[in-house]
Amino acid sequence: MDIVVKTLAGEDAGTVSLPDETFGLEPRADLLHRVVRWQLARRQAGTHKSLTRGEINATGKKMYRQKGTGRARHSDKKAPQFRGGSKAHGPKVRDHSHELPKKVRALGLRHALSAKAKGATLIVLENAAVDAVKTKALREQFAALGLSNALIIDADVDANFAKAARNIPMIDVLPVAGLNVYDIMRRDTLVLTRSALDGIEARLAGAGAAAINAAEGEAA
Repeated sequence: MDIVVKTLAGEDAGTVSLPDETFGLEPRADLLHRVVRWQLARRQAGTHKSLTRGEINATGKKMYRQKGTGRARHSDKKAPQFRGGSKAHGPKVRDHSHELPKKVRALGLRHALSAKAKGATLIVLENAAVDAVKTKALREQFAALGLSNALIIDADVDANFAKAARNIPMIDVLPVAGLNVYDIMRRDTLVLTRSALDGIEARLAGAGAAAINAAEGEAA
């Protein structure tokens, strides 16, 4: 698959060939769903918790006498049915993450990239670098390229470019090591630089697997 390479100024800078094994697959919604669900589960804190009867600071005195009132029998006011009491079967602190094979995660990334390529929402830039941190100027360049909701991936993110882009709504900038399915699918357009294409191929080929897996965990 051949695609035209653009510059930040909107000019053509030649073409580049995208490998079919990475950008030419037929996207599978079930596979993308599995990877996104895995990422979001790892990101969930799991720190929500409700108080049990033993943790509520209240009197333990019996509410009223056992018999002769015509009402139901109750002990103290910490029971779940009373205001200020505990919560029946409430949430507890736990880990929401689950396992997903590395091969499935890598395949999910290929399908996410293929989905952007098939939907014509993939743009390749010559480079993503600016001389000065000027958010207004960068926003105008994005508007000329038709980028209003995009994820930009570079091999080595330029510091000036990242600072200029971080105040633009719905624009994310990540290095190749931080590329993940969730961020790809949550943005309308995927923007890759020439160097990012090489980095993605090296990543999917298994180069630097330990660092890649650590980056995936942080992104998730």
